[in-house]
Amino acid sequence: MRAKDAARLSAIRLILAAIKQREVDERIELDDAAVVAVLEKMIKQRRESIVQFEKGGRADLADAEKAELSVLSAYLPAQMSDADIAQAVDAAIAQSGATGAKDMGKVMGALKSRLAGRADMGKVSALVRARLAG
Repeated sequence: MRAKDAARLSAIRLILAAIKQREVDERIELDDAAVVAVLEKMIKQRRESIVQFEKGGRADLADAEKAELSVLSAYLPAQMSDADIAQAVDAAIAQSGATGAKDMGKVMGALKSRLAGRADMGKVSALVRARLAG
């Protein structure tokens, strides 16, 4: 507030409002994992909005969403590297004994708890699908 950074302040207020809304809706106090899930959902929404705004030729709105996305991303845990993600996927496949695409649910179930907030689950899913197919 003191720095007069209106865009950052607005994004932080959005985060707090989303967290408070979920707490009120579910009548619980969110733990760290649930807050990370709220942030991930907000980030996913921003990414989808950016794509839609760019398709519609609205660079001004896309830039505003990108600014919010950068603020939201700062509050997530450090992201894993692609090599670390690949290693985790290989370990989960070996651990679950997955042999084909029909076992993808087992592998993703194991990975979701380990990688939540530290990796884009869309990329993880694509990697798992590729490893199980090939």
